[in-house]
Amino acid sequence: MSPATFGIAQLNPVIGDLVGNSDRILAAVQQLANRGVQLVLTPELSICGYPPRDLLMNQQFVRDMEKAIADLAHKLPHDVAVLVGTVSVNPNASQAGGKPLFNSAALLKRGKVQQIFHKRLLPTYDVFDEDRYFAVGNGSQVFTLDVKGGKSLRVGVTICEDIWNDEKFWGKRSYADDPVAELTQNHELDLLVNLSASPYAVGKQNLRELMLSHSAIMHNLPLIYANQVGANDDLIFDGRSMAFNRHGKIIARAKGFDEDLLVVNLEELVLNDSSLRYESNDAEIFAALVLGVRDYVRKCRFRQVVIGLSGGIDSALVAAIAAEAIGKENVLGVLMPSPYSSAHSITDAIALANNLGISTQTIPIQAMMEAFDASLANLFAGKASDVTEENLQSRIRGSLLMAISNKFGHLLLSTGNKSEVSVGYCTLYGDMNGGLAAIADVPKTRVFSICEWLNRTSSHLTIKQGIMEVIPVNIITKPPSAELKPDQLDRDSLPPYDILDDILHKLIDRHLSASEIITTGHDRAIVERVVRLVKIAEFKRRQAAPGLKITARAFGSGWRMPIASQVTP
Repeated sequence: MSPATFGIAQLNPVIGDLVGNSDRILAAVQQLANRGVQLVLTPELSICGYPPRDLLMNQQFVRDMEKAIADLAHKLPHDVAVLVGTVSVNPNASQAGGKPLFNSAALLKRGKVQQIFHKRLLPTYDVFDEDRYFAVGNGSQVFTLDVKGGKSLRVGVTICEDIWNDEKFWGKRSYADDPVAELTQNHELDLLVNLSASPYAVGKQNLRELMLSHSAIMHNLPLIYANQVGANDDLIFDGRSMAFNRHGKIIARAKGFDEDLLVVNLEELVLNDSSLRYESNDAEIFAALVLGVRDYVRKCRFRQVVIGLSGGIDSALVAAIAAEAIGKENVLGVLMPSPYSSAHSITDAIALANNLGISTQTIPIQAMMEAFDASLANLFAGKASDVTEENLQSRIRGSLLMAISNKFGHLLLSTGNKSEVSVGYCTLYGDMNGGLAAIADVPKTRVFSICEWLNRTSSHLTIKQGIMEVIPVNIITKPPSAELKPDQLDRDSLPPYDILDDILHKLIDRHLSASEIITTGHDRAIVERVVRLVKIAEFKRRQAAPGLKITARAFGSGWRMPIASQVTP
């Protein structure tokens, strides 16, 4: 192997910001060029950000992308080769069923686009819908890289999904083709590279490392993998770009959840590791959610957020995430006590705000509740008080929070967790109000676990500075309650959360039927009730704020269930 060095530009693009993304690529390549690299990899669709979704239907946007690539090629250091993720026009799109574009990688060097490579495997599962926009790639996926000493390397190019279809690793194939196997069978290669935009899910990094290591070993090739970092809408990209030698050993790893520039020497024997190894899934999930909130605020051009503080554990976790993400000075907590609010809920919320250093406002809602009751008295005469009045409290609070959002331009973060959202234990146009649902993919049991971890950790978190605990212990230990009627507890309406979350995991993540879940030891009546609640809550979820995805199966762009259907447990 030649002594060539390679660079990975792990970047956080803004979708649609062609000028800004080009500038990011240029600055990264210039820094890497100063460190002697001869080839730089950027992530999949790095010029426009992933996923651009229906922006790709805008023909002017596609033309602007082509111009941005040409302009970038002219500006880049001419002695460095750069692979940039982009789209290219399919000249055969007029044929029956032809898609107008390719998902591509452009090789830029000496001021020009030297070659274009196209993605072969187009995922259509979960959050992916690439067949909507792209044609299946064709043509050569190999280029020659001239390196110091007059030598040259044959480099095989793959894009994200292209490297995820190894039958020997998975025991099956999701697609008919294996682009990596075809490349290695048809060409004598010295190096395999992959440009990716692989979204985060808890536990996924370990799977990536095993899969990529297997590919390097199977094909006896060093492999360099460049992944996007940052959050775009509901998707979080964790970066953690990597390089492997031909024996499958990791020789370089970039940071997680942050931009990074990585220099790779394929002959290096010592791991070049700039990543933080997270002590637990709780630590990793918290880092992901912090990035998700920070980028959503920044990329949607907000500066501050507002959160309803109930004294409960969900709003406490969201407040901690927000304070870490954008700074305590940019977080406003609003207390809205009712006659049913316990004294400890108010004191717990104040204690949390003091721990985090965030500002608060208190707006009692009793007078507003009485005004609603008076307005509806004639219409509701003879009707017993029920969930209607409970929901009115939540909707009063939601209206107040939206008013604050409108008046001051703050982003409202909703605080519902995945367990509640799954079974509809939330109020449409009430506590579901918001621009971003920060923990909508975090089960209640995980909420408790992360809060306990926050109080234990001695990590680099800014919210830990100078305080013994982040979340007041009483918030963690008291029974959860919506406090919408006297002595109300969540367990009055729902199974214990450890039982509920296990059923939901089997139903949502593992796709088990009610009967299959029952055979694992759960009570039939509870399972059938939970399955029914998940079904009938679909109309609420369809109207919810975008929720940050941290599991393999989230209620978001990858969840496509009908509202009107007759499926039974």
